[in-house]
Amino acid sequence: MGIPEKPWPTGLSEQAEPLVRRVLAPNPSPYTYTGTQTYIVGAESDVAVIDPGPDEAAHLDALMAAIGDAKVAAIMCTHTHRDHSPAAAPLAKLTGAPIIGCAPLILEVDGPRSDESFDTTYAPDRVLEDGEQMTGTGWTLTAIHTPGHTSNHLCFALEESGALFTGDHVMGWSTSVVVPPDGNMGDYMASLDRLYARADDGKDRVYYAAHGAPIEKPRQLVRGMIGHRRQRENQIVRLLAEEPRSIEDLVPAMYKGLDPRLTGAAGMSVKAHLLDLESRGMATSSGDIWQTI
Repeated sequence: MGIPEKPWPTGLSEQAEPLVRRVLAPNPSPYTYTGTQTYIVGAESDVAVIDPGPDEAAHLDALMAAIGDAKVAAIMCTHTHRDHSPAAAPLAKLTGAPIIGCAPLILEVDGPRSDESFDTTYAPDRVLEDGEQMTGTGWTLTAIHTPGHTSNHLCFALEESGALFTGDHVMGWSTSVVVPPDGNMGDYMASLDRLYARADDGKDRVYYAAHGAPIEKPRQLVRGMIGHRRQRENQIVRLLAEEPRSIEDLVPAMYKGLDPRLTGAAGMSVKAHLLDLESRGMATSSGDIWQTI
C-alpha cells in the first residue's frame, strides 16, 4: 500500500472514540507510513499515553497540547524501536508520569549492530507482565505479550471498549517486519494465533496500530496475515526445492516490484522464515546458501 497524499493530520489531536485520541508524529518514511501514531487513552481527569513516539520538539508540543490539564497516569510503550519510545523520557520529565510497559531491550552481538534501530535511552519505571493492568478513571489497559516483531513487544487491550493497541505487531497498511536475531518468526506466528483467538472470542472490536488506519475487522485481517506468512513460507520451501539459494537470490524471486528501499527489510523477513524453518528441521544452510531437508 502506498503512502496517501498529503495533507496528513500531523500534530493534530483526533478523536478515535470516546476514550481514545491520536496524535500523528512528524516522522513519515517507507517504514513508518505517514508517521507514528501516539494514542491518548482516558478522559479529562487522567490519561495514559501509548507509544509517545520520536523525541521531536514539535511532537512533544503537540502531545502536551492534547493532554491539556489532564494528569498523565502512565506513559506506555509497546516496544522500543526508535519511532516509538524515545519521547517517553522527555514526556515523563514534562508531566512527572511513570514510564510503564514493555521491557528495555539492548542487543549485544558481534558484527553489524543488530540493535541500531532500538532506543537505548528507554528506562521504564515498571515493566508489565502478560495480563497485568494499568488503570485510571474509567479506563483499564491490559498488557498482552506479543513477541515476534521484537522480543519485548506488548499490545494493550482497552477493556472498556474492546479496542486493542497493536503497536507494530499488526498494521493495516503493511505486514510487520521481523528482523533476526531479536525478531523471531515462530514467536510472531504464535502471537498472531493468540490475537486471532482473542478476535474469534469477540474480545477485540477494533485495532489501533502505531501506523495506518484503524482496523475495523481484526479477525479477518489477522486470518489474512497468518495465511500470507504461510504462503511466504511455502514459497521459500518451493524455491529451495528447485535449487539451493541465498537470501539475495530469494528476495527478487519472492517480491516482485518491491520498492528498492525495502529490499533489506524483505531480506530480513526471508531470513526470519529460514531460521524458523531451520528450527523445525525443514531447512539448513552452508555459508550463505540455504536448502531444504
